Amino acid sequence: MEEHAPIPKEPYGKAKLEGEKLCLNEIRNGLDITIVRPRTILGHGRLGIFHILFNWISNGYNIPVLGKGDNQYQFIHAEDLSEACIIAAEQEGSNIYNCGATKFGTMRETLETLCLYANTGSKVKSLPQLPATILMKVTSRLGLTPLGAYHSLMYGRSFYFDTTKLQDLSWTPKYSNEDMICESYDWFLKNSNQEKEDKLSVHQKSLNEKSLWILKKLL
Repeated sequence: MEEHAPIPKEPYGKAKLEGEKLCLNEIRNGLDITIVRPRTILGHGRLGIFHILFNWISNGYNIPVLGKGDNQYQFIHAEDLSEACIIAAEQEGSNIYNCGATKFGTMRETLETLCLYANTGSKVKSLPQLPATILMKVTSRLGLTPLGAYHSLMYGRSFYFDTTKLQDLSWTPKYSNEDMICESYDWFLKNSNQEKEDKLSVHQKSLNEKSLWILKKLL
């Protein structure tokens, strides 16, 4: 629910919360501000860390989940988010809205659907959550991988929003988790090449070869 106090665990989330605090302060001063909190955004070329995932699947590598992978995880498509922002902005007065897909499941279910869709031979394999989290932290600090503590929280824990408040405004998202991750994978295949990869942001870079070798052995 929107009334629940946010408890961010990493710098990115903490920065967003500080932004919300500034907005709330201006609301108290009489400014009309609407806050929309989106889940992880996919669609229209937005890949982020999923560039690594899609690269692995396109090459037929097995894909890890932490533990059983039964954590519920929710995405939001850029188009659905845009529509939500417009609808929210049209309402009178200041407010806060959570935004995410209404059709989503576990991380394992989402990734297994993608592996089946890609048809490259990739399988979803479980890694013990605590050792894998420690490994991600260590390799991140050593500069061997862009995967760090934040991604272990994102990848291994349930994270979803109640979007009832937006839905009560007649907002209905078009995309499910599975729809948007498969669409994003198709975009990756059509647009990704080595020259473009060299220009990607830090957390879109492929894993260091040594880290990839270790993960392939574990999986």
